[in-house]
Amino acid sequence: MRRDPPPSTTGYAPSDLSRADVDTLEGPAVIDFGTSWCGICRATAPIITAAFAAHPAVIHVRIEDGPGRPLGRSFGVKLWPTLVFLRDGTEVERLVRPRDVGTIRQALRRIDAS
Repeated sequence: MRRDPPPSTTGYAPSDLSRADVDTLEGPAVIDFGTSWCGICRATAPIITAAFAAHPAVIHVRIEDGPGRPLGRSFGVKLWPTLVFLRDGTEVERLVRPRDVGTIRQALRRIDAS
């Protein structure tokens, strides 16, 4: 049974979302891996938020990552933040430590048909 992910939050939160859950997502979605204590994650948060403002239909899930977190490991996440752009559960693009709004917006346009 497909579960909808939680809505985006201002910080990263632990999640019980499994890879099977992610693989069955419908439509555009971004899984944003990081931690609330990560300086780079905090520094990039405003540009990530700004990029998503024009894409309200895209599901944005911010997931706390770290050792022993199976979802991040299943995506091979090594650095934070890592944004995985999905369309119908399939990875379309990935940005690691994005530095500007334009790069994120470009990736969002690739998955958001609306």
